[in-house]
Amino acid sequence: MGMRGGRGAAAAGGWGGPPPKKVDKATIRRISSSFKPYLPQVILIALLVVLSALISIANPLLLRNIVDNGLKKNDMGVVKMDSLLTLVATISSTALSIGFGYLSVLVGQKIMQDLRNQLFLHLQGMSLRFYTNTKTGELQSRITNDVTSIQSVVSDTVANILSNVTTALTTVVAMFWLDWRLTCLSIGVLPIFAMVATKVGDWGNKYRKKSQEHLAEMTATTNETLSVSGILLTKVTGRRQLAVDRFSKENANLTATQVTLSTIMRGFFNMFGLVFTITPVLVYWLAGWLIIDQKDPRLTLGTIVAFTAMQARLFFPITSLLNTQVELRSSMALFERIYEYLDLNQEIKDKPNAEALTPATTRGEVEFRNVSFRYDEDQERPTLDNISLDAKPGELIALVGHSGSGKTSMTYLIPRLYDVDGGAVLIDGHDVRDVKLDSLASIMAVVTQETYLVHDTIRENLRYGNPEATDDQIEAAARSANIFSYIDSLPDRFDTVVGERGYKLSGGEKQRIAIARAILRDPRILILDEATSALDNESERLVQGALSVLMKGRTTFAVAHRLSTIIGADQILVLREGQIVERGNHEQLIALNGEYRRLYDLQFEAVD
Repeated sequence: MGMRGGRGAAAAGGWGGPPPKKVDKATIRRISSSFKPYLPQVILIALLVVLSALISIANPLLLRNIVDNGLKKNDMGVVKMDSLLTLVATISSTALSIGFGYLSVLVGQKIMQDLRNQLFLHLQGMSLRFYTNTKTGELQSRITNDVTSIQSVVSDTVANILSNVTTALTTVVAMFWLDWRLTCLSIGVLPIFAMVATKVGDWGNKYRKKSQEHLAEMTATTNETLSVSGILLTKVTGRRQLAVDRFSKENANLTATQVTLSTIMRGFFNMFGLVFTITPVLVYWLAGWLIIDQKDPRLTLGTIVAFTAMQARLFFPITSLLNTQVELRSSMALFERIYEYLDLNQEIKDKPNAEALTPATTRGEVEFRNVSFRYDEDQERPTLDNISLDAKPGELIALVGHSGSGKTSMTYLIPRLYDVDGGAVLIDGHDVRDVKLDSLASIMAVVTQETYLVHDTIRENLRYGNPEATDDQIEAAARSANIFSYIDSLPDRFDTVVGERGYKLSGGEKQRIAIARAILRDPRILILDEATSALDNESERLVQGALSVLMKGRTTFAVAHRLSTIIGADQILVLREGQIVERGNHEQLIALNGEYRRLYDLQFEAVD
């Protein structure tokens, strides 16, 4: 499931590696389909392009008339009139070029906006399993670097192809009309360069893909090491040099690939430019032979001047077309990387006829019916094996057991972060797989040991629980969570920025903000995953007080590390190796003198 950058880099090979993959026609069709929503703008671009090309073709022809009928015949009227017409044609063509250029960039930017939105939306629908197997920096690279890197292709391709094809065709027709012999000499080498451009595009495809893979790896390294957690780990372990060496290695790989890619492109276009520089010399030689040796009366000075002007006019569109071909072929790797993520299967998604639950009508009964679950198909022992339980509305269900026994995994199945492999999880009798994901999220809240806060104000972090919450509701939730007095003591109160991941706050303060956020959500089902295990005694006391308020009237699943926090639970489930080995309330389990009793005695002996 994870899509690490290093994999593709090895597969791409060097100069002696396997031949580049041919351009996929399906990819071409998908790229083309991106333009469909903007078909009216594309048609307008085409009309402006054709009009601009037809107007600009007049310039060399007017120049021929100026030379042959104006300068040679000393007719200043012809010179003035044709010079004015040339000026008008040039200004008109330039204005049209600006117009279709703007529209082309607008369409291209809209398409990139669509791609970014599609990627982000699709990734939002991926399961938690996908994110545990994929680097965050890799995801960021796909959304930003890969999409940005196709900007020139998407923004300029339609207008460039239309403009350059129209310009090249009209120019070649005009050149043949002026003199077919000079034209054959001028364009005779183009088929050869078209074949070379195809090969260069394939090389570019290979190295562009390698470049993006190295960039993704470098972005992942940056994200991991320059985050607050990453830099803290680096500093406290003294591994700064390791992080620097890792970044330097990826940076060196990226540089080497970029140099190779740039050298291939620059060498090709320098060679192409050299040929177009030499071609006019050959044209002058042929024209001289036809005029001087063959006494050809059809070739005039004005025709030669107009023809050489046509040559110069042909150079840019042909160069641009070959460049577009190279860019398109080399950019296929980027489109493939983008579509690779868009084609990822969303394991957990709404069924076509999924039903919606509402907080107002949900009672909060949760049933596990013979549930089995594995994180990986090749896992030897299931993470959860034939789990069954029935939590009545408003009950507190405590999950205890050694690390790895399956406690957190059980809670992941209720909001459908993962799907069961066997059996079913039901809420009020509804299989969660038949419920709309958004409605499922609306009836529950989760408070974990590691509270995630975004780099924003306390107010906005609280509004994650309820975007429509008023300031009065926010303050009331903060009071209920025992965090209001602390917030009120801050200079900016609720407008205080918490820093990335809330690093300006202590663990207990973050937990109480998370509890206030859950209170604003007003869930029917509450999941507490070791919400107090990492806190000091005073913070735990405050958080426990806040949790008591939060749990009232809600069905609560509490993954407990400290057994003292769940003594009053309605049901305590003891898990071992993915199975429930004991169940009951505190008194019943103590009297059973089994696994729970041993865990309880160990903790309280440690306290004594």
